[in-house]
Amino acid sequence: MSFGGPQWPQEPQRQGQQGYGEQGREAYGQQPGGQGQQGQGQGYGQGAGGYGYPGPQGGAPGPYSGPQGGGAPAPFPGAPAPGPFPGPQGGGPTPDWSALADASASRARRKRLLTIGGGVLAALVVGAVVATAVVATGKEDDTAKNGGGTPTAPASPTGSPTPEPTFSSVAPPPPPNPKDYISDPKKDRAPLTAEGLFPGRKLTMDGRPYTKGATSATANCAAVTQGGLGAVLKKNGCQKVLRATYVRDGVAVTVGVAVFPSEAAALKAKNQATGGIAPLTGAGVGDFCRATVCLRRSNAIGRYAYFTQAGFTNGKKVTTADRGVFRSSDDLGTFAFNQIYARGKSQASAAAGAPRQ
Repeated sequence: MSFGGPQWPQEPQRQGQQGYGEQGREAYGQQPGGQGQQGQGQGYGQGAGGYGYPGPQGGAPGPYSGPQGGGAPAPFPGAPAPGPFPGPQGGGPTPDWSALADASASRARRKRLLTIGGGVLAALVVGAVVATAVVATGKEDDTAKNGGGTPTAPASPTGSPTPEPTFSSVAPPPPPNPKDYISDPKKDRAPLTAEGLFPGRKLTMDGRPYTKGATSATANCAAVTQGGLGAVLKKNGCQKVLRATYVRDGVAVTVGVAVFPSEAAALKAKNQATGGIAPLTGAGVGDFCRATVCLRRSNAIGRYAYFTQAGFTNGKKVTTADRGVFRSSDDLGTFAFNQIYARGKSQASAAAGAPRQ
């Protein structure tokens, strides 16, 4: 019978539209030289009657004005009076025509400079807009070509390119397999004792507590067996048997672990098993499974084969209806499997952490 245990396991606002109109009316509403025109008007108003025409009070006309006229002769009768020329009594000052011409020329020059400056400024603005558009387009093209705007690393202080990380082309070796360490005696070199394999005084499996009794270890494999199991162990090269007994609710279970030189030998012993492991008494556990029917099971993992024998402490025969006995046998078989595999895992972890030579 086998244990049945684990199986490897956003339009700019037109700025100054109103402001420009207001400024225009204010700046251009008065013409320069307005005061000068007023002075000339006063000058023209003086000197009437200075020409040789009959006045309202009469008097003979003469071709020329008298001594009091002081004016120029009329060219012909009925012609309009020529424009007055300022005489000693004329009045207002004569306009400075040269200064007025200079002022007009200065205004023309300013207007021309403002026009040229405005054109240059407009050209600069248009050029800046075009340049910005070209640069932006170039960036977009570069981004499209390069598959994204990932920033590049800055150059190193010395101006040399930043070295790229390198990776080894050799794959790391896989982690060691715990089963390899419990299958090969050359790797399975950790100490092996009964107390190391069955530690503590109590054991709990799935909430079920067990009390540990006696433990033992021997190189005489056949001496701790019943029936034909001794011969099977000896034939397959058994090197050591370690045992421990656990008790719960009137059921005692002895679990024995036999060590072999290879995985193949342990598997043969499991398949050829007959009889069973001998019950281990002591440490508060009396005789059981003697001259009565008990439950025997066997299994193997790596170079280890493990066996259980379970029965009532009062000598009662075990039947298929005694589920408590079967459950206890399963618990102890699973515990033995876990302990053996933990041994391999511990040695594999130690080997993975060791420095490579």
